[in-house]
Amino acid sequence: MDSAQHMQLIYVILAAALATFFTRIGGYVMITRLKRIPPRMEVALSAVPAAVLSTLVAPAFLSGGWDGALAMLVALVVGLRFSSLWMLFAGWLVVMAVRHTVM
Repeated sequence: MDSAQHMQLIYVILAAALATFFTRIGGYVMITRLKRIPPRMEVALSAVPAAVLSTLVAPAFLSGGWDGALAMLVALVVGLRFSSLWMLFAGWLVVMAVRHTVM
């Protein structure tokens, strides 16, 4: 990697760091200046955990192989009825069973 590419990479990393910092600090400043959180903002903030979870799970489900997708589906069904620990155990059990019997 030559010097120009090296500096360009450093600039990209610094820009990403600054964007992340200002996004986080901007949210904090905005929330602390409000006396009361507006209902629309409260609804938007309540949707954040589901959005983050879907961005973490969707790529693994679509490109992780059929054993991982099957395990996620089983974990979803178990998670609708039982606690998180049982959901985790069911997903793990399916992946291990598939990998030891088929692969």
